[in-house]
Amino acid sequence: QVQLVESGGGLVQPGGSLTLSCAASRSTFNLRFMAWYRQAPGEKRKLIASIDGGGQPDYADSVKGRFTISRGDAKNPVYLQMNNVNVEDTAVYYCFVYSEEEGDYWGQGTQVTVSS
Repeated sequence: QVQLVESGGGLVQPGGSLTLSCAASRSTFNLRFMAWYRQAPGEKRKLIASIDGGGQPDYADSVKGRFTISRGDAKNPVYLQMNNVNVEDTAVYYCFVYSEEEGDYWGQGTQVTVSS
């Protein structure tokens, strides 16, 4: 089992920036897919950014051009750089990783609140 813990969330003003990190309880290898999801109050959890094993990123239209997903190392497999945030970005953000050997894992979520 791998536990994932997100960090870096908090309160940020519109137009500001945040970097979310995803730490694993032990080293992770051969990750085929890594992603960030978010869930706003009253809404379903949505995929906003992903990156495959080859490093190819993909983004939801709502964050394209503002957010950047990147791969880290075996203990911190994925990051999310959030720039020019707006109030619609307020949500709980979850990291997700998948490997063929171990399956998929979710973090417990970190709150991001965009407010002036």
